[in-house]
Amino acid sequence: MSFIKEESEDMKIEETFSVKQEDTEEQTDLMALKEESQELNAMEEKRHYEKHHDVRTGDKSVQSEKTSSRKRAQKIESNTSFTCCQCGMSFNHKQNLEIHMRVHTGEKPFTCQQCGKSFTQKQNLTVHMRVHTGEKPYTCSQCGQSFMHKKNLDIHMRNHTGEKPFTCDQCGKSFSREVTLNCHMRIHTGKNCFICNYCGKSFTQKGNLNIHIRVHTGEKHYTCSQCRMNFTYKPTLDSHMMLHTGESPYPCKLCGKGFSQKQNLKTHMRTHTGEKPFTCDQCGKRFARKITLNYHMRIHSRENCFICHQCGKSFPDMERLNMHIIIHSG
Repeated sequence: MSFIKEESEDMKIEETFSVKQEDTEEQTDLMALKEESQELNAMEEKRHYEKHHDVRTGDKSVQSEKTSSRKRAQKIESNTSFTCCQCGMSFNHKQNLEIHMRVHTGEKPFTCQQCGKSFTQKQNLTVHMRVHTGEKPYTCSQCGQSFMHKKNLDIHMRNHTGEKPFTCDQCGKSFSREVTLNCHMRIHTGKNCFICNYCGKSFTQKGNLNIHIRVHTGEKHYTCSQCRMNFTYKPTLDSHMMLHTGESPYPCKLCGKGFSQKQNLKTHMRTHTGEKPFTCDQCGKRFARKITLNYHMRIHSRENCFICHQCGKSFPDMERLNMHIIIHSG
């Protein structure tokens, strides 16, 4: 159990920004109007193409004449611009404008029979149904994780590629998701709206405040099914489970040693690079791990928490206590 505790203590729990991406209607209705125009025009042109190229063998002359007339009408129509009186957006076809107007009017004619939620377009309802069916048609070729929406897969792929296209213009820090950048910007604006009633610490996200409060309440409702160890956060439990399964998705490229957490791999790499970013402000001694610095600080504060039950002598860490106990065991 000690090796589990050690790795769990060494884990870095970052603030999580929960983005509910299964709400397909909000994603579509709030998408860029330009993107909507292109999509609607493409669908309409495809429909016209299929409709006007249905030339049957027995009616070649009549159908060809009708097709020519329709092509001329389509050409005239394509030169006509249908403009939204609300936002000024233009469309090639009147039907596309009518569909677009639902964004402004709030009309949602397509309703889910299972939960009653309504949508402006049939395609949005089709995508929404995956929430009920559990269908996840988009799979990551790197790790096999599946997603309901292609956009979510595209965002996920940045975890593998390391791409961070959203950059803070204040400090230059980059992020893989725009929502993370928006939350980060509150650090510079000082906009912390959610305050902890226990300690007064403020947070930019209500979800982060709820997670923080567990520190005060001691709430740990995530339990390992293997060893019954409890955790405050689900990501911590997920990483812990890898200790039981033996899964090590983060291998060291220099020595081949595997780790269940990316942060632990970063810490391990310091054994190769010699980096020691944690410095004692009392004596200047440097350490590769923060937890080691914390143990070291007990020397200066004389906080000795590990006591020998045979002679009463105390030590700043368990390792030194164990070495001391050897004296009594002979």
